[in-house]
Amino acid sequence: MKFLIDENLPARLEGLLSDLFPDSVHVKHVGLIEADDRAVWSYARTHGHCILTKDKDFQQMSVLMGHPPKVVWLRCGNASTARLAELVLDMAPGIFQFHEHEHRSLLILAAPGP
Repeated sequence: MKFLIDENLPARLEGLLSDLFPDSVHVKHVGLIEADDRAVWSYARTHGHCILTKDKDFQQMSVLMGHPPKVVWLRCGNASTARLAELVLDMAPGIFQFHEHEHRSLLILAAPGP
């Protein structure tokens, strides 16, 4: 499984997630920085990526259009890059199950409160 990491997330996530999610890439490294959501969606579908985002627009696209691509929507407000990586890595088993489930298009990951 590989992520296409949306521009609203730090590019450093690529390296922090690479052990469990090899071949994940940030949109800026594939020429999609400032691209519209449909271009990002199309790239993810064509290249077999799951979109990792904090953008509600992808949640809405997922509900309306289904998959592929699948979407992992981070609901954690402002968080450091390390905290974002920790959230994704801690939830990796559930992310892999979601990825394998043929009928699910959207996974919402919410950080626990303080």
